[in-house]
Amino acid sequence: MARIYTLVNQKGGVGKTTTAINLCAALGYYGQRVLLIDLDPQANATSSLGIDKRGVKTGTYEVLIGAATIAPNILYNPKFKISLLPSSPALAGAEVELIKQPKRELRLRDALTGVTERYDYILIDCPPSLSVLTVNGLMAAANGVLIPVQCEYLALEGLGQLTQTINRVQSALFPELFVRGVVLTMYDGRTKLAVDVVSEVRRYFPNQVMQAIIPRSIRLAEAPSYGQPITSYAPDSAAARAYLALGREILTGDGVTVPEEND
Repeated sequence: MARIYTLVNQKGGVGKTTTAINLCAALGYYGQRVLLIDLDPQANATSSLGIDKRGVKTGTYEVLIGAATIAPNILYNPKFKISLLPSSPALAGAEVELIKQPKRELRLRDALTGVTERYDYILIDCPPSLSVLTVNGLMAAANGVLIPVQCEYLALEGLGQLTQTINRVQSALFPELFVRGVVLTMYDGRTKLAVDVVSEVRRYFPNQVMQAIIPRSIRLAEAPSYGQPITSYAPDSAAARAYLALGREILTGDGVTVPEEND
């Protein structure tokens, strides 16, 4: 059965989609079968992997409203070793259409039951909001939540609200929900602010901050425009090494044996 992690942060621009894509690529690099669910109407994960979101005929939207199943609509890229359930702008309509539906917060979890045995990992990229789509992502997070946090002051402001939302979902709907890890992104060690933010986040989440820290990187910012994860676009970059370290850290924490690079 796949381990399912949901990446969530209601603040935009913190590296959430970048982390979803590149963590998937890192897990694929280590031989894992990986599925990425694009649960964001902006469809940035979809377009960042070289797929025209305007051309997506069937994807997350159709799955959530019950018009399609997941398996036949998964796209696979053998070069990146990533499978993707794409999104499109139509997904924005699900926010309205699901409001009156029974068990609307369980649509994604129920849909995933048909494919969990095909993958080792399923990562869900949520929109930068605390909406019914995000709640669907949280309810499907069987193995926890990953929270990307940008190493800048304003990124700290929304952590309290996000934690409250996770706690509400946990207490009202999904008692097993928990934070698997906090991923620090866009780190610039030359600035005192970045160092201070790292310390503050570690104080806020004392046992959940991942050791791998993602640096601020021009190559990482460029990669989506070429439809590639950083491990393909700039495999020798510091950012690529950081995401591979994050993938290794996730796998090791999950009890998966990962060969050393020189093995």
